[in-house]
Amino acid sequence: MPVKTNGGPPLKTPKPRQFGGGLLILITLLLLLNFVIPSFGPRPPQIPYSDFIAQVQAGKVDQALVGNNQIEFTLKPDPNAPATESQRPRIYTTTPVAVDLDLPKILRENGVEFGAPPPNNNGWISTLLGWVVPPLIFFGIWGWLLNRQGGGPQALTVGKSKARIYSEGITGVKFSDVAGVDEAKVELQEIVDFLKNANKYTRLGAKIPKGVLLIGPPGTGKTLLAKAIAGEAGVPFFSISGSEFIELFVGVGASRVRDLFEQAKQQAPCIVFIDELDALGKSRAQGSMFGGNDEREQTLNQLLTEMDGFDANTGVIIIAATNRPEILDPALRRPGRFDRQVLVDRPDKIGREAILKVHARNVKLAEDVDLGMIAIRTPGFAGADLANLVNEAALLAARNNRQAVTMADFNEAIERVVAGLEKKSRVLNEQEKKRVAYHEVGHAIVGALMPGAGKVEKISIVPRGVGALGYTLQLPEEDRFLMAEDEIRGRIATLLGGRSAEELIFNNIVSTGASDDIQKATDLAERMVTLYGMSDYLGPVAFEKPQAQFLEGYSSPRRAVSPKVTEEIDNEVKETVERAHHIALAILDKNRDLLEETAQELLGKEVLEGEALRERLNRAVAPPEMDTWLMTGNLPEDTALMQTTLA
Repeated sequence: MPVKTNGGPPLKTPKPRQFGGGLLILITLLLLLNFVIPSFGPRPPQIPYSDFIAQVQAGKVDQALVGNNQIEFTLKPDPNAPATESQRPRIYTTTPVAVDLDLPKILRENGVEFGAPPPNNNGWISTLLGWVVPPLIFFGIWGWLLNRQGGGPQALTVGKSKARIYSEGITGVKFSDVAGVDEAKVELQEIVDFLKNANKYTRLGAKIPKGVLLIGPPGTGKTLLAKAIAGEAGVPFFSISGSEFIELFVGVGASRVRDLFEQAKQQAPCIVFIDELDALGKSRAQGSMFGGNDEREQTLNQLLTEMDGFDANTGVIIIAATNRPEILDPALRRPGRFDRQVLVDRPDKIGREAILKVHARNVKLAEDVDLGMIAIRTPGFAGADLANLVNEAALLAARNNRQAVTMADFNEAIERVVAGLEKKSRVLNEQEKKRVAYHEVGHAIVGALMPGAGKVEKISIVPRGVGALGYTLQLPEEDRFLMAEDEIRGRIATLLGGRSAEELIFNNIVSTGASDDIQKATDLAERMVTLYGMSDYLGPVAFEKPQAQFLEGYSSPRRAVSPKVTEEIDNEVKETVERAHHIALAILDKNRDLLEETAQELLGKEVLEGEALRERLNRAVAPPEMDTWLMTGNLPEDTALMQTTLA
């Protein structure tokens, strides 16, 4: 395993000699020499059995070796042949047609010296090749197959731990390189301080936590924090991924856990870091319906024993990271194993600015770059997203042959990350451009009037990403951790603003461009009813079970409900979306002149942004029904809106 030493890169241990093909070639040659090649040599001529009997009776046969399947005989020298040929033995073979019991009598009467052929005795080489070579060939082929899959002789040590060891924590990362997660840093710095100054804690009777579990969304810096601990602790640091314990062979994972902790105990005090713990520590309650004892379960049981079993380890601190803590086994999360759970969440505005400063250390920035403004414009970005953002901006500046990275490069990088790559080669016809322009302006006008939606920064009809023919960039003015009911309704109405604009301008003829908006609006309305309890009719009841706390895209399973309740949920979702659709239509109908004017300008310039766009959108006027709908979720039944939109 690679071992990092002070003052240099990790030392590369010599690779074990791979199972070469030399031995297989040698074995093949021996087989050819012993069995195959002799078969191609000269053979005695074969004659019919009747001719053999006739020659015996004629007194021409000198000797005969009688076997079960073949008779080999030698003729007497021919006195009339030349001297050179008469001295050469004439050997022939024949095959008996059946067991001839009279043959010995015939041979004896005619003075033929006969006997049985000697046993097939080619010496010890034949014995070796016959008994030893087949197993060698089998193991040779097995080793070759393991080599092709990256195993080789190393496969014979599958039970050994694959952890990387960092001596004295030379990882090149310190706590100063980690920003935006100050609370998590404080918790982990205490671990490092305990390893360096143990007496400070033990004199008061304090015990260091045995395990620390880092939880949070992907890209927030959990692994980076572990590297920082390795760089600061000054003790051996073992790093391994949860998936590296699991193998095809049963028992290998448990063996690797034992080997890992044996190595760790020998170098205690030390730190063991297990990344992606959910690959190893999944709850046993989610296993086989028959309660099977599979490889993962054995590995987990061994890990539980090593962390806090009858013979508990001392001086070994376990740090693990996962973004799916809800599926971990309860026995793994209890105090005594993982005493602390440290949340490494997405950073707030101050944290994002600190992260940008860390990643911009080696980037040459222009004077107009305001990292604070970039932090404001990137809500929800994790540390990995911000690192990618800085790199994208630097690449854009280099592509444009600039001497430094400008604010314009950062703005373009934000749009690349949020909306995708600009597709200049995707040319729309005039009718499509017109429809896309009204669609995006519809989003912008409705969004500008909704509470808590943030400012509309940019409208573009330049295609981006996989399927976006245009986009409206709307960024919140501050970090939000909660959403009120009226804000969720406003977001649904904003999503439906594009389709509503198409209906209003193109006489209720809509396009496929609103499919993604409708999908998002429906999902949000369903979460309002089933997860957030924001339905007056169904009440504050949760019909879904939230599963993935930090991973997006995981659907939540619905609780067991009756068909009647399912129908009521569907009706509530449908009514929520329809009312938002009515409000979007009413807003655009009241601001139709602004819609026409802004769309025409967008068709000419393709991009509208900045203060001029915000001044234009500030002229939008809300219909009187909007406030009632946002507060109660209901529309006045006597308004012309209902008659118009339902007609």
